[in-house]
Amino acid sequence: MNCHELAARIEHLQPHSSPRDVARLCLLLTNAVDSMTELDDETILTSAWKETGLRLQAATDQHAAMTEELEDLARSDPRKFSPEQIWILIRAIKVQSQILQLYVGEHALDV
Repeated sequence: MNCHELAARIEHLQPHSSPRDVARLCLLLTNAVDSMTELDDETILTSAWKETGLRLQAATDQHAAMTEELEDLARSDPRKFSPEQIWILIRAIKVQSQILQLYVGEHALDV
């Protein structure tokens, strides 16, 4: 299977997806398996597609929550950060790492 064939199969699974979403799913799905040939199997493709969708939704939700916390943090004086505010920054790094992991297919940082 190549990327073009995978994109066609994704369009079949999600017929109303934008080209950008199809391209994103191609990348995420190829990162979810050891070999693209695994995606030839309809069961594996469907399973990977569902799992990837759940992981992407979870990462998106975490990112949205973290963005709100960071916006609040940005309005405060960094010279007066509390330990809780420092932990917000550390959690933000971890969330960003998880999102990056989805797209590059490597392990997230253990923070």
